[in-house]
Amino acid sequence: MATIDLFQLREHFNESRILLCFNGPISRSLIEEIGNALKNYLQADNAQPSAAMDVFSVYVELTQNIRHYALAHDYDELQGSATVVVARDEDGRYLVQAGNMVEHADGEALLARISALARMDKAELKAAYKAQLRQPRAEDAITGAGLGLIDVARKSARPLRASLSRIGARHAFFSLCATI
Repeated sequence: MATIDLFQLREHFNESRILLCFNGPISRSLIEEIGNALKNYLQADNAQPSAAMDVFSVYVELTQNIRHYALAHDYDELQGSATVVVARDEDGRYLVQAGNMVEHADGEALLARISALARMDKAELKAAYKAQLRQPRAEDAITGAGLGLIDVARKSARPLRASLSRIGARHAFFSLCATI
């Protein structure tokens, strides 16, 4: 393996306003530890309490979704790895970004769902959240009711952005970004 130029990486992180970056297998305890580090950073950054809470809850929702997906699909450590970045944009808003490998069909369905959410205004998102909350959930359902994704969209100051990059015939890398 070639030596990584840490100075160049640091400069890239600084130029991109990256506050936190993680790439690798994700466990429940790691989600918690990174979450604690994120809380401490936001406190030190004097983030507004409501923004700090939203950043933290979006981070938890996205990373838990990645972990649950990897477990449900029996992915190994490499396949189940997460890439998580928390950064600031030029307006000072927080960007919470997360990505993971998914089955291509699942990624396409997620893109369609996020595209639909991105077209909704705040009132429509609230109504969608309430409607989803009232929906009965099948006892054998593996995934959640979709409330978490709607909640992420509600917390985001801008429409959610997502992308899908093919990895071979069956898999893709799904990326999601929420602006807080």
